[in-house]
Amino acid sequence: MTTTARLRAFVALADQGSVRGAAAALVVTESTVSAAVRALADEVGVALLEKEGRGVRLTPAGARYADYARRILGLLDEATTAARGEADPEHGHVRLGAVTTAGEHLLPALLASFRARHPHVGVGVEVSPSAAVWSMLRHHELDVVVAGSPPGDIDARVRARRENTLTVVGTPDAADGFDPAIATWLLRERGSGIRATLTALLEDLPGDPPRMVMGSHGATIAAARSGLGVTLVAREGVARLLAEGALVELAMPGVPIARPWHVVTHPDATASTELLVRHLLADEELGWRRV
Repeated sequence: MTTTARLRAFVALADQGSVRGAAAALVVTESTVSAAVRALADEVGVALLEKEGRGVRLTPAGARYADYARRILGLLDEATTAARGEADPEHGHVRLGAVTTAGEHLLPALLASFRARHPHVGVGVEVSPSAAVWSMLRHHELDVVVAGSPPGDIDARVRARRENTLTVVGTPDAADGFDPAIATWLLRERGSGIRATLTALLEDLPGDPPRMVMGSHGATIAAARSGLGVTLVAREGVARLLAEGALVELAMPGVPIARPWHVVTHPDATASTELLVRHLLADEELGWRRV
């Protein structure tokens, strides 16, 4: 078994949390995963796993090694797509990631426009919370990300910007006597940038208003529409509901908040990624502006 295969087995185990889960993800036998990880540990020279009950968990050394392994595999995949794309960008591949709100409201139009102009470029899409997509870009598992501002510790290049506003919404009934200090607040999933922003806003309020974690963007909006509480959301993501009157904007200190969308790539973006960036800047209907 090659070192690359061993690395993939180890990262799958780290991600899935068990040999069985890793084997299912890789579509191999459990014995294959176990043998690969044992061989990798022998090669590294330190224990990467330790027993935990009937299962296993990563040692501190294993957790550190897994971080490097993700980057190695990400760079290997990036190198392959970069080489193929450099030879023929119109038949290359782009690994595109987006945070949940952008994935639901920006990607469909962007991808439809791009594929109409560049039909032979393959596009892999990952829609996840903010923390996850930035981690994947950091590990070179993605070529380009559509999200808010990138964290300062990522070696990345902001290529385009699009205006975005965060606002507090609820049902028309919630507007009557709305008091943010006692309202029930609907929160997004862990790792969401909007959840982090909302949490910071709530910390400035007197007392501790009730909170309800709904998990996803769609569930949070549905809960607000049903009158379960109020929430912070990208205005663009609820434009139709605001126009219909199903939701209304609610006044709160510090809101609305300007939180532009950004298109972010690695400093040395692949040729096919450059095609995507040039396209979204050229299509004025998509609303992106060069940075």
